[in-house]
Amino acid sequence: MNVDISERSPSSHPTDSLFFALYPDAPAAARIAELAARLLIEHGLKARAIPADRLHVTLHYLGAFAGVPADVLRQARAAASQIALPPVEVTLDRIESFSGRRTKRPLVLSGDATGPLAALQQTLDAAGITLKRHPHFTPHVTLLYDEHRIARQSVEPVAWTAREFALVRSLLGKSKYEVLARWPLVS
Repeated sequence: MNVDISERSPSSHPTDSLFFALYPDAPAAARIAELAARLLIEHGLKARAIPADRLHVTLHYLGAFAGVPADVLRQARAAASQIALPPVEVTLDRIESFSGRRTKRPLVLSGDATGPLAALQQTLDAAGITLKRHPHFTPHVTLLYDEHRIARQSVEPVAWTAREFALVRSLLGKSKYEVLARWPLVS
Protein backbone atom coordinates (compact mmCIF):
# COMPACT_ATOMS: atom_id res chain seq x y z
CA MET A 1 0.00 0.00 0.00
CA ASN A 2 1.37 3.40 -0.95
CA VAL A 3 1.10 5.89 1.88
CA ASP A 4 2.42 9.45 1.73
CA ILE A 5 4.77 9.57 4.71
CA SER A 6 5.79 13.07 5.70
CA GLU A 7 6.93 14.97 8.72
CA ARG A 8 4.44 17.07 10.65
CA SER A 9 4.36 20.72 9.82
CA PRO A 10 2.10 22.95 11.92
CA SER A 11 1.73 25.46 9.09
CA SER A 12 0.72 22.87 6.48
CA HIS A 13 -2.90 22.34 5.56
CA PRO A 14 -4.18 18.98 6.91
CA THR A 15 -4.80 16.43 4.17
CA ASP A 16 -5.14 13.28 6.24
CA SER A 17 -6.42 12.11 9.59
CA LEU A 18 -5.63 8.88 11.40
CA PHE A 19 -7.77 6.90 13.78
CA PHE A 20 -8.32 3.44 15.20
CA ALA A 21 -11.72 1.98 14.38
CA LEU A 22 -14.04 -0.98 14.60
CA TYR A 23 -15.97 -1.85 11.46
CA PRO A 24 -19.37 -3.54 11.66
CA ASP A 25 -19.72 -6.94 10.05
CA ALA A 26 -21.73 -7.12 6.80
CA PRO A 27 -25.14 -7.85 8.40
CA ALA A 28 -24.72 -5.03 10.94
CA ALA A 29 -23.53 -2.59 8.24
CA ALA A 30 -26.62 -3.45 6.17
CA ARG A 31 -28.92 -2.85 9.16
CA ILE A 32 -27.22 0.48 9.89
CA ALA A 33 -27.57 1.55 6.24
CA GLU A 34 -31.26 0.56 6.29
CA LEU A 35 -31.78 2.59 9.47
CA ALA A 36 -30.13 5.65 7.89
CA ALA A 37 -32.33 5.34 4.80
CA ARG A 38 -35.46 5.07 6.97
CA LEU A 39 -34.45 8.10 9.07
CA LEU A 40 -33.90 10.20 5.95
CA ILE A 41 -37.51 9.58 4.93
CA GLU A 42 -39.08 9.75 8.40
CA HIS A 43 -37.43 13.06 9.30
CA GLY A 44 -37.40 14.67 5.85
CA LEU A 45 -33.63 15.01 5.91
CA LYS A 46 -31.76 16.36 2.88
CA ALA A 47 -28.39 14.76 3.52
CA ARG A 48 -26.89 11.68 1.96
CA ALA A 49 -26.26 8.69 4.17
CA ILE A 50 -22.68 7.63 4.77
CA PRO A 51 -21.88 4.69 2.45
CA ALA A 52 -21.92 1.28 4.16
CA ASP A 53 -18.20 0.70 3.55
CA ARG A 54 -17.32 3.81 5.59
CA LEU A 55 -19.50 3.01 8.63
CA HIS A 56 -17.32 2.54 11.71
CA VAL A 57 -16.90 3.21 15.42
CA THR A 58 -13.91 5.45 16.10
CA LEU A 59 -11.99 4.06 19.06
CA HIS A 60 -9.20 6.58 19.18
CA TYR A 61 -8.56 9.65 17.02
CA LEU A 62 -4.87 10.32 16.41
CA GLY A 63 -5.14 13.69 14.68
CA ALA A 64 -5.16 15.54 11.36
CA PHE A 65 -1.92 16.03 9.46
CA ALA A 66 -0.35 17.25 6.24
CA GLY A 67 0.41 13.78 4.92
CA VAL A 68 0.88 10.82 7.22
CA PRO A 69 3.66 11.50 9.75
CA ALA A 70 6.06 8.57 10.02
CA ASP A 71 6.51 9.00 13.79
CA VAL A 72 2.77 8.88 14.50
CA LEU A 73 2.30 5.91 12.17
CA ARG A 74 5.19 4.06 13.86
CA GLN A 75 3.81 4.79 17.37
CA ALA A 76 0.30 3.74 16.37
CA ARG A 77 1.47 0.43 14.90
CA ALA A 78 3.66 -0.28 17.93
CA ALA A 79 0.84 0.46 20.38
CA ALA A 80 -1.71 -1.61 18.46
CA SER A 81 0.60 -4.60 18.15
CA GLN A 82 0.84 -4.77 21.97
CA ILE A 83 -2.91 -5.14 22.48
CA ALA A 84 -4.04 -8.60 23.52
CA LEU A 85 -7.77 -8.35 24.20
CA PRO A 86 -10.72 -10.59 23.32
CA PRO A 87 -13.34 -9.80 20.69
CA VAL A 88 -15.72 -7.05 21.75
CA GLU A 89 -19.48 -6.90 21.60
CA VAL A 90 -20.77 -3.66 20.14
CA THR A 91 -24.41 -2.73 20.71
CA LEU A 92 -25.81 0.56 19.45
CA ASP A 93 -29.39 1.29 20.47
CA ARG A 94 -30.22 4.98 20.08
CA ILE A 95 -29.98 7.77 17.57
CA GLU A 96 -29.22 11.40 18.24
CA SER A 97 -27.72 14.45 16.63
CA PHE A 98 -24.38 15.36 18.15
CA SER A 99 -23.73 19.05 18.61
CA GLY A 100 -20.94 20.68 16.71
CA ARG A 101 -19.63 23.89 15.24
CA ARG A 102 -20.74 23.07 11.71
CA THR A 103 -24.17 23.89 10.39
CA LYS A 104 -24.58 20.23 9.50
CA ARG A 105 -24.58 18.07 12.62
CA PRO A 106 -23.73 14.39 12.71
CA LEU A 107 -26.71 12.09 13.18
CA VAL A 108 -25.34 9.04 14.94
CA LEU A 109 -26.34 5.58 16.07
CA SER A 110 -24.83 5.30 19.54
CA GLY A 111 -24.60 3.07 22.57
CA ASP A 112 -22.74 2.66 25.84
CA ALA A 113 -19.10 1.74 26.35
CA THR A 114 -19.05 -1.26 28.62
CA GLY A 115 -16.76 -4.20 29.34
CA PRO A 116 -14.24 -5.19 26.67
CA LEU A 117 -15.20 -2.31 24.35
CA ALA A 118 -14.33 0.23 27.04
CA ALA A 119 -11.13 -1.69 27.83
CA LEU A 120 -10.03 -1.60 24.18
CA GLN A 121 -10.72 2.11 23.86
CA GLN A 122 -8.96 2.90 27.16
CA THR A 123 -5.93 0.81 26.17
CA LEU A 124 -5.57 2.81 22.96
CA ASP A 125 -6.05 6.08 24.88
CA ALA A 126 -3.34 5.05 27.34
CA ALA A 127 -0.82 4.65 24.49
CA GLY A 128 -0.49 8.46 24.47
CA ILE A 129 -0.54 8.94 20.69
CA THR A 130 -3.07 11.69 20.20
CA LEU A 131 -3.43 15.38 19.49
CA LYS A 132 -6.93 15.79 20.87
CA ARG A 133 -8.55 13.61 23.49
CA HIS A 134 -12.29 13.41 24.01
CA PRO A 135 -13.23 13.46 27.70
CA HIS A 136 -15.94 10.79 27.35
CA PHE A 137 -16.02 7.89 24.91
CA THR A 138 -19.44 7.32 23.35
CA PRO A 139 -19.33 4.47 20.86
CA HIS A 140 -21.20 5.59 17.77
CA VAL A 141 -21.50 5.25 14.02
CA THR A 142 -22.13 8.45 12.07
CA LEU A 143 -25.08 7.91 9.74
CA LEU A 144 -25.15 11.29 7.97
CA TYR A 145 -24.68 15.05 8.45
CA ASP A 146 -27.74 17.29 8.32
CA GLU A 147 -28.89 20.74 9.44
CA HIS A 148 -31.93 19.23 11.13
CA ARG A 149 -31.32 18.23 14.74
CA ILE A 150 -32.87 14.98 15.98
CA ALA A 151 -33.34 14.46 19.72
CA ARG A 152 -32.10 11.24 21.31
CA GLN A 153 -34.45 8.31 20.82
CA SER A 154 -34.23 4.56 21.24
CA VAL A 155 -34.10 2.31 18.19
CA GLU A 156 -33.95 -1.42 17.64
CA PRO A 157 -30.41 -2.39 18.73
CA VAL A 158 -27.79 -3.13 16.11
CA ALA A 159 -25.14 -5.47 17.49
CA TRP A 160 -22.08 -7.31 16.24
CA THR A 161 -18.93 -8.93 17.58
CA ALA A 162 -15.80 -7.06 16.52
CA ARG A 163 -12.98 -9.56 16.00
CA GLU A 164 -10.42 -6.99 14.86
CA PHE A 165 -9.65 -3.29 14.95
CA ALA A 166 -8.03 -1.18 12.27
CA LEU A 167 -5.78 1.82 11.80
CA VAL A 168 -7.52 4.03 9.26
CA ARG A 169 -6.35 6.94 7.14
CA SER A 170 -9.02 9.43 6.10
CA LEU A 171 -8.25 11.55 3.06
CA LEU A 172 -9.78 14.81 4.22
CA GLY A 173 -12.37 16.36 1.94
CA LYS A 174 -12.42 13.32 -0.34
CA SER A 175 -14.78 11.06 1.64
CA LYS A 176 -12.29 8.23 1.29
CA TYR A 177 -10.79 5.88 3.88
CA GLU A 178 -7.81 3.56 3.62
CA VAL A 179 -7.28 0.79 6.14
CA LEU A 180 -3.53 0.88 6.82
CA ALA A 181 -3.40 -2.13 9.17
CA ARG A 182 -5.63 -4.54 11.10
CA TRP A 183 -5.06 -6.35 14.38
CA PRO A 184 -7.08 -9.34 15.61
CA LEU A 185 -8.96 -9.42 18.88
CA VAL A 186 -8.61 -13.00 20.14
CA SER A 187 -9.83 -14.86 23.18
